[in-house]
Amino acid sequence: MITPDYCRYFARYNRWQNESLYAAAAKLPDGTRKRNMGAFFKSIHGTLNHLLVADRLWLSRLDGEPHGVTALDLELYSDFDELRAQRAFADDRLDRYVATLTPARLASELTWRRMSDGGTEVTSRIEGILPHVFNHQTHHRGQVTPLLMQCGVDPGVTDLPRLPPDFVSPVFGQ
Repeated sequence: MITPDYCRYFARYNRWQNESLYAAAAKLPDGTRKRNMGAFFKSIHGTLNHLLVADRLWLSRLDGEPHGVTALDLELYSDFDELRAQRAFADDRLDRYVATLTPARLASELTWRRMSDGGTEVTSRIEGILPHVFNHQTHHRGQVTPLLMQCGVDPGVTDLPRLPPDFVSPVFGQ
């Protein structure tokens, strides 16, 4: 299905887009970032926060480190700078995880419990989970980009083929 290189490529794209979106959002005042604009998670800040919540959950399931998440809409950090710093930490963590992947590990199964329905136990192959993690990021970043545009901030290019060839991850390089 997927390869370790696929995962490293998408983790790199994920980091590039997170850095770009946070740089664009940093141009706005805090009140604007937190204003309810009708998105799934209400605001730019709320949507960026949800992405961090979801990544912490998935990373915890994958690497076994605790997550501290009690709800999918839990506000982890009201301070934007702290949210941004924790986003970078989560991207580092994702990079470290995908750097350890092998074809055998991708084919292995993981059993976890859903938060959304009271804890139903689910077993999935890691090669099915990781594309979801990357797609979930893209889905919600795709909600943030028009919100930024509505606030007069251009989020920049988001197309996967436009990933700069010299964009380097601090964990595993290009």
